[in-house]
Amino acid sequence: QVQLVESGGGLVQAGGSLRLSCAASIGAFSINTMGWYRQAPGKQREMVAVVTRAGSTNYANSVKGRFTISRDSAKVSLQMNSLKPEDTAVYFCAVKVRDYAFREYSYWGQGTQVTVSS
Repeated sequence: QVQLVESGGGLVQAGGSLRLSCAASIGAFSINTMGWYRQAPGKQREMVAVVTRAGSTNYANSVKGRFTISRDSAKVSLQMNSLKPEDTAVYFCAVKVRDYAFREYSYWGQGTQVTVSS
């Protein structure tokens, strides 16, 4: 099975920084993409940043220039700078893996709370 362990969430003041980390145990699967998603109360879960196995990255427009995603093997980090109160959400690490037949599956971490005070 696939397991993801997240760390780095917490409470920060507006303008501060946090670094989220996620380590995935993927067994016999291979990674297609890893990324971070977030969900605020009353809102849908949204993509924050993703990185492919080839190293290409995509960011939500709201975090471009402030957040940076990086991946090393089955570990992914999200450096969050210039945090705003609207960044407050539960952040989830996610991995999309493929099996030997190249069928894709998605797995999610348990989520870590990020709270930005004004």
